[in-house]
Amino acid sequence: MRLVLVTETFPPEINGVARTLGRWADTFRARGHDVHVVRPRQLGEPRGFGLVYGRPLPYYHQVRIGIAGPWRVRHFLRRLSPDLVHIATEGPLGLSALLASRWLGIPVASSFHTNFDHYAAHYGLLALERLGFAYLRWFHNRTRVTLVPSQATRSRLLADGVKRVEIWSRGVDGAVFSPTHRDESLRASVGVAPGDTLLVYVGRLAPEKNLPALLQAFTRLRALIPHVRLALVGGGPLTEGLLRSTPAGVILAGEQRGADLSRWYASGDLFAFPSQSETFGNVVLEAQASGLAVVGFDCQGVNEQVLPGVNGLLVPPEGDLVPALAELCLDPARRRSMGEAARRRALGLDWKPIFDDLESRYRGLLAGRS
Repeated sequence: MRLVLVTETFPPEINGVARTLGRWADTFRARGHDVHVVRPRQLGEPRGFGLVYGRPLPYYHQVRIGIAGPWRVRHFLRRLSPDLVHIATEGPLGLSALLASRWLGIPVASSFHTNFDHYAAHYGLLALERLGFAYLRWFHNRTRVTLVPSQATRSRLLADGVKRVEIWSRGVDGAVFSPTHRDESLRASVGVAPGDTLLVYVGRLAPEKNLPALLQAFTRLRALIPHVRLALVGGGPLTEGLLRSTPAGVILAGEQRGADLSRWYASGDLFAFPSQSETFGNVVLEAQASGLAVVGFDCQGVNEQVLPGVNGLLVPPEGDLVPALAELCLDPARRRSMGEAARRRALGLDWKPIFDDLESRYRGLLAGRS
């Protein structure tokens, strides 16, 4: 197949969507398909075919949106002559690709990765939440299929009027994310003593990740258990404030990639994840593959991955993280047992059958066209 991916985030950007889409491109190329990516140029990247101007969001400079009209994207698609276009983001570039594909009669698959409409309240734009989802519903109902990573997300979209919603799940590489990458020298280099318990959070340092709830819980947890530490691995709009006034016991590890990211996961003792806005939560699966039990909220994207009492603990959405965190901080044997169960679960989620299924779906869409 000749496939075109249209996305406003892609490696080397650091987020779960970018890593998933990078794997998408690598996997389909390795399977012999002709793959092209239409996306914004990244900082310092030269001009090239399929690359468009990228503008940072005013309230979130780490996120860039693609600026290209439908006529320009139609020019790309005419030259590439794809069998199918997969639109992964619903921003201006995705909208232009949707319109251009419809004009040219090219089948379009879309994917829904992020609850952007839910993010509005975190940035003082609550009035736009309903309008935002109305746009998302309109957008996805004009594609042949909308692919989502979890059953909860599928149920939500169907209930809100999105049609033809199917599951495209997520996997993890159990060699890349593994307890074997644990590094005692890394722990020592950031002041974690041998008897300390290190909590790890990986993700954007942003309001929509509910990070303030974790920081408040950690402050109270540290009053109970002085030897506990918290590593925040990632970057985002909250970074500047945290750098100005870093809470006691908090380690700002910054954005990490590749082997360094694997080391940070594996060098922790417990994964603390406060987000309540996930469609899946790739980092939860990566933490599990790294042998970490997970403490989080009982919300979509997390509760399909964490079995309470087996591979982690879940707290009601309006609940307090402190008791669950304290329970596992004070019981290393139980924490390790849950981490082993988490690792076993993750090893059963290999990427190959997931991409086998996605490839079959694409072929089905093309067969339907004919």
